[in-house]
Parts: sequence; C-alpha cells; structure tokens
Amino acid sequence: MNDLPQQPGAPDPANEFASDSSSIDPRDFRNALGTYATGVAIITAAAPDGKPYGLTCNSFASVSLNPPLVLWSLVVYSSSLTIFQNASHFTVNVLGASQQVLAAKFAKSSDDKFTGVDWTPGLGGAPVLAESVANFQCRSVNRYYGGDHVIFLGAVEAYTYGAKEPLLFARGTFGRFLADDERKTSP
Repeated sequence: MNDLPQQPGAPDPANEFASDSSSIDPRDFRNALGTYATGVAIITAAAPDGKPYGLTCNSFASVSLNPPLVLWSLVVYSSSLTIFQNASHFTVNVLGASQQVLAAKFAKSSDDKFTGVDWTPGLGGAPVLAESVANFQCRSVNRYYGGDHVIFLGAVEAYTYGAKEPLLFARGTFGRFLADDERKTSP
C-alpha cells in the first residue's frame, strides 16, 4: 500500500485541503452532509495477535463491480487507525434496522466491544457479525489520505446478504426505509 503522494513535489494529501481560512463552517457543513441518508455498517479487522477490532461507519460505498471494489473512510485520529492500516483484510458488516444498539456500542471507544456479540472469524481474521443484513469480506488494496480521513479501498473476496431491512442514518439519528406502499398504509 502506498501512503505517499504519487507525484514528486505534490502537496501532502493529509493537509492538501486543510485551511484555517476556509469560509465554510465545519459544524454547519456537517449538518448539511447529514441530510444525505446513509446505511450503517460495522467495519472489522483483526490485530496481528488475533484480537478483533471494530467501529461503526456510515462512509461505506461501492466503487466498482468489475473488479468488485468498495471503500470506507476513517478519521485520522481514530485509536483504531493503526489496526486497519496494518490489517490484510477487513469486513464491512451492514447493519439491520433492529441493530441500533450494536451500532451505538461500536461507535464508542471501548476495549470490550465484542463482549456478547455473535461473530465468526472471516478472511484475514476480520470478524463477520451474525445477523448482519450483508457482509463484504475484503482484502485491503490501498488507502488514500483525504483531509482529516483515510480512505480504505478493498477488493471484495466474499460476501453474503439477506432480505432484512437495513439500518439508516440521517441528521444525527437512526431510522429505517419506508417504501411508498408502506407510507400509504401508515397512520
């Protein structure tokens, strides 16, 4: 994996867009971004000693169907950054509408996130969480710095999915998808 700028003399990607003189208010910008509903996933990986790590994420996205590639991003000051940077694999566990408590548990800093959680080791030891709507087991392909985040690119090597309803996140809260036919029958 290459963490350095590709062009000689190019600015440091981690600071390329950072500016103390920006006219954009970071809190208001975050509020604006929050109007875009996203799915909720728990990204997992294993440390070299096999200890499982995981965190809640809503920055997961598909990149390519052929080859099958996905991405997600992690803030540069995350305590788990080194684990994910050094892991050969990671798993994207897409959460269901009934898994809000699990999403909240993995969103907090804790040494016991996996206590009471049903999971099995996947490729590279990355935990595959039971009851997920879908999971994507990925080989770490590359990572890129973008402002205050590291963008992880993964090649999907295995996946499963089911028909459960996905958990959504918008405007700082969890929710669910309500199809047109459901809206018509709701009070």
